Amino acid sequence: MTKTQHPSGAPWRNFYGRFRGKTIRASQHDYLENDLDPLSPGPVSWDANPDRLALDLGALFAGKDVWLEIGFGGGEHLVHMAQSYPGIGIIGAEPFINGVAMLLGKIRKAGVDNLAVHPGDVRDLFDVLPAQSISRVFLNYPDPWPKKRHHRRRFVTPEHLAPLHRVMKPGAVLRVATDIPDYVRQTLEEVPCQGFDWLAETPADWRKPWADWISTRYEQKALREGRVPHYLTFVRV
Repeated sequence: MTKTQHPSGAPWRNFYGRFRGKTIRASQHDYLENDLDPLSPGPVSWDANPDRLALDLGALFAGKDVWLEIGFGGGEHLVHMAQSYPGIGIIGAEPFINGVAMLLGKIRKAGVDNLAVHPGDVRDLFDVLPAQSISRVFLNYPDPWPKKRHHRRRFVTPEHLAPLHRVMKPGAVLRVATDIPDYVRQTLEEVPCQGFDWLAETPADWRKPWADWISTRYEQKALREGRVPHYLTFVRV
């Protein structure tokens, strides 16, 4: 076995976040057992798809445009977008199983049917998304990894941005929301170097940076703790 090779053939990828937090409630076990599999975008894991065959997004969403939310947290933004844009198919990727369970409860309550859920590392999803298939991407309040020695773990690094660029359509939009000034700095340094143009827009109302924005629990936490949210929009060149 080499340092970069898993026995299954998968690349050896370090995962730096948490997969599970506090105890999952009985109702959330129900969501995970009964609702998660039907919402799968297709075979994503290396065990299920060792040849890394591309997902059939046309069949998954009946030919709709496809959007992607990376790290959807509790899922409030993802469900809001699905409700606001029923003519769009949206995939959410989140490895933290407690967040996945929260999302499934919101999906069941809202009754939306234009969502797919990948409960895992988005890098595995990038492997099997067709090239130039995603029309819009959301990165809302990603893990800030505040210590300098951990900055390489942030999403806005070439390891993540290069495959993201590959799966986005030319002209597709990437939205980034964060309350960490140094994350803004790194985003503005790294993202344009990977084939994106920054739209240096100043919203008329910072509480509504995009017309369809919904404030998330992470944004509310930032405001309570005195941190100012920042919103960045990029276009895939």
